[in-house]
Amino acid sequence: MAQVSVFIGGIRPLPESGRPTGMYKSPPNGPVDVGREGFVGDQQADRRVHGGPDKAVHFYPARHYEALAARFPKARDELRPGSIGENLSSPDLDERDVRVGDIWRLGSARLQVSQPRTPCWKIDERFGCEGMTAFVAEHLLTGWYWRVLEPGRVSPGDTLDLLTPALDAPTLRDAMLLWQEHRPPLAALERLARMSGIGARWREKIEQRLAWLRKAGG
Repeated sequence: MAQVSVFIGGIRPLPESGRPTGMYKSPPNGPVDVGREGFVGDQQADRRVHGGPDKAVHFYPARHYEALAARFPKARDELRPGSIGENLSSPDLDERDVRVGDIWRLGSARLQVSQPRTPCWKIDERFGCEGMTAFVAEHLLTGWYWRVLEPGRVSPGDTLDLLTPALDAPTLRDAMLLWQEHRPPLAALERLARMSGIGARWREKIEQRLAWLRKAGG
C-alpha cells in the first residue's frame, strides 16, 4: 500500500519561450475520474510524446525531489510533488518498487505500469535550471507511466495497492539499467521486449535497438 497525491492541470506557457506545457498541475478539489486517456480535467500539450493509452497517467516518486533540490538548490522552493508534471506522487514508491506490467488499484480504477518517462527539455525551462533534464535521465529519476486497465474514480485518501505483481518482469530501475547498457545481453533485452504490459512505443524502440545490435554484432 502506498499513500498517494493526485495532480491535474491544463495547458500553460513556459516562462521564457512561451511554448505550451502541461507540467503545471495542482491537486483537484475532490474526487476525480480517470479514464483510458488519463484523469478528467488533465491535459498534455504535445500529444506526440505525452498522453495516449500507454501514457495515460504519470507517476513521479516524491523521494526524487530531495535529490533534485540538492543538485539544483536555486529551484528548491519549487521542487515539490506535482511540479514536474506528474499526475500521481508518493513517498512510498520509486522505480525499485514496481515492475513492468504490475497491476495496481487506485480508488475504483486499475492501473498497469507500462514504461518509464523520458524526460524532456521543458523541465530545464520550467525550473530555470540548465542540465536538470540530463540529471534526471542520467540518474534514472524518471518516474513512469501507467495505462488504465479499468477506469474509475479516485478520492482523497485513496491508496495505491498492488493487485497483480509481474513476478517474471524486472523492476523498472533494472529495466532502465538494461536499456542503457552499451552492450546489453541480447537475451535479456529480448525478454524485456516481450514483457506483458510493456508500452508499445517502448517495445518498438527496444526491438529497433535489438536489430541494430544484432547487425553490429554480426
